[in-house]
Amino acid sequence: MPQSVIILFDILGTVSFAISGALVAIKAKLDIFGIVFIGAITATGGGIIRDLLIGKIPPSIFSKFYIFLIAALTAVIVFVVAEIYRRRFYKLSEKVEQVNNIFDAIGLGAFSVMGTEIAFTENLGDNIFLSVVLGMLTGVGGGIFRDILTDQTPYVFKKHIYAIASILGSILYYVLRTVFDETVISSIVALLCVVIIRMLATKFRWSLPKIKLDEENVNITQ
Repeated sequence: MPQSVIILFDILGTVSFAISGALVAIKAKLDIFGIVFIGAITATGGGIIRDLLIGKIPPSIFSKFYIFLIAALTAVIVFVVAEIYRRRFYKLSEKVEQVNNIFDAIGLGAFSVMGTEIAFTENLGDNIFLSVVLGMLTGVGGGIFRDILTDQTPYVFKKHIYAIASILGSILYYVLRTVFDETVISSIVALLCVVIIRMLATKFRWSLPKIKLDEENVNITQ
């Protein structure tokens, strides 16, 4: 993948996830440090997990400090905007959630592609399972950190189609990258695939099957 495309996707995913993380932190009523920290860890957490998995120590975020600065600056901007419009922030909570979903979907798509590409960059591209897992972890890892640190059950485990969208996008990118050896078009197609799946899942409330227990009618024998 051309270096310019790698940087573009890195920045796109970083900004998108930093916005998503900052919005969640604001709703959790954290202070500015908490908002910046959550924004940054949402943007970088998945990449850190990915790098540790393949033995890349220290993780690449520490050699690409500009990514952290972009994430932190993005979170600060979100904080400032929310402060200016604080009286309307909670009144517009539904629209804020919609905006959050859009940026979260873009970040998920960009980082799923980037994580899968790392497998090729590190000469691990012959292992499709590892490649897809790297893509998924890069995509969902930061969000898991975000949700745990804001005292929520991670979004990926309970709402709509999330990890599945990342997995499908990673598989699509891997196949296109392997068959056609065309990274730019493959990246765009895979990213759009993830975003479309996430948007449709949100609109139509697609979710994976789960057991819905009726606690009032369940008798537990001690």
